Parts: sequence; C-alpha cells; structure tokens
Amino acid sequence: MGKTVTVGNKKVMLAPFSSWMVVFVFIPMALVVYFAFTDGDSFTLSNLQYIYTYRHTLWLSVELAFIATAICLVLAYPIAYILSRASERIQRNATLIVMLPMWMNFLVRTYAWMTLLENNGIINSALRGLAGLFGSEFDGFAMVNNRGAIVLGMVYNFLPYMILPIYTALTKIDNSLIEAARDLGSGGFQVLKRVIFPLSIPGIISGITMVFIPSLSTFIISRILGGSKDFLIGDLIEDFFLGNSGVVNYNIGAALSLVLMIMIFIATFFMNHFDKEAKTTAGGTI
Repeated sequence: MGKTVTVGNKKVMLAPFSSWMVVFVFIPMALVVYFAFTDGDSFTLSNLQYIYTYRHTLWLSVELAFIATAICLVLAYPIAYILSRASERIQRNATLIVMLPMWMNFLVRTYAWMTLLENNGIINSALRGLAGLFGSEFDGFAMVNNRGAIVLGMVYNFLPYMILPIYTALTKIDNSLIEAARDLGSGGFQVLKRVIFPLSIPGIISGITMVFIPSLSTFIISRILGGSKDFLIGDLIEDFFLGNSGVVNYNIGAALSLVLMIMIFIATFFMNHFDKEAKTTAGGTI
C-alpha cells in the first residue's frame, strides 16, 4: 500500500512538469516539424531545399559563434581563476559585478555599444579630439557594421555565462589536492596543468555550451552592430516569420528553425559526451 501511495504521489508531483513540457516544448516543436515538411496542406521536402541556398549563412553563424565562444573562454578562465582564489568578500562583490549587466535589458546593452562604437560615438569622438590637440585630422575607425562588431556584441552579452560555470567548478576544487601536488614538488604551472585545469573541465564544457548555443541562434546583435550586412541564421528565421524583408513564409522559416534545432542538439550531445568523459577523467585523477 505504501509503495502505491508513493508512486501516486510522484505522478501527482510530475503532472505540472509534464504538462508544462507538453505545452511549451513538445507542441511547439511538433508545429515546427509540421510546417517544415508541409506546403499548405500537402507534404513536401521543397522547404528543405532552402537550407542549401542559405548554406553560407549557416556556416557564417557557426563560424562567428565559434570565434565568440573561443574568445569568451580565453577571457573567462583567468577571471574565474582569480575570483576563485580571492577572499569571500571580493568573490561576492566581483560575482555581483559580473552578473550586473545581465540584469539590464538585452537590447539596451547592445544599443549601448552603438553609442560607443559608431562613427560619431564616444570612442571616435574622443580620438578626434585627441588628434585635434596635435593638429591632425582623424576620420574615425569603422568599428560597427562589420563582423568584428557582431563578435564583440556576442562576447559582451554572453561572457558571464562562461565565467560563472568555470568559477563554480574552480571553487569546488578541494584545496588539499592542490597542497598535495605542491608537496610532491609540482610548480605553479604543473599544478594548474595537472590538477586545476582537469578538474575545471566540466565547468568549461558547461560554459562553452551556454555561450555557443545562444551565439549560434542570436539575431538582434547582428542586426544592430552588424548593420544587417551579414545575416545570421537567426536573422533569416526572424525575417521569414515576421516579414521584415517583405516576405512571410512560415514553412521556410520552420525548416530553417528545424535545422538550427538539430545543430543545437548535436552541439549539446557532444558537450554532454565530453562532460561525462571529463568527469570520469577527473575522478581517475583524484
């Protein structure tokens, strides 16, 4: 009788979660698949032909997402390491500073970079004033409406998602392991290479996943900082659904969305696979 009650209670507790998953996950995904493989009322594969048409856009999205993720990793690891070795008061204050931009609206954060980077922005205006002091002319740097600005926007918006998982992983490392490595004659670099870095790999993988996936699917950053010169996959999907370019086609938009979901699932699968290997390796190292 007790077991029956327990099973019943579990079913009752899982019911809200299951309903939420069905309404907000499975039904929307089913609609995407339906529109991707239909044209009006009939089944068709013609929508998928547009995937090849926009192959350069897909590749550019992956390329810029990869570059942004790599830059975030290079910047985040030293920051997370320094924070993990700081005092508790500094850790609290620094973590708050890292999270503070995330409390601001995404659009506001992105538009703020326009006031800094555009031709008449703060940086170019300051450089013109500095050049004028030396009696020379300066037209300003082209810092927006290019791919570099898109990557910069991705790095700025998603860098906290790389710092926090790595910082969490580093703070969980037992200090006795580091002290034991030093007692055995390992120098600072050897401790970092053989103890700290392997044990922080799960945090690195989580950070890569949390940065790469939103960078791959983003659209507003490229539109604001890229000047719509380089369309990403997210921009195309938005255009086909909202008709920003004068054409509304839910079927092609759904087909592109399906491809994007598959790419995200593949990236997540590989990251989870590497995460399991990293945890196994770390366990063996300990």
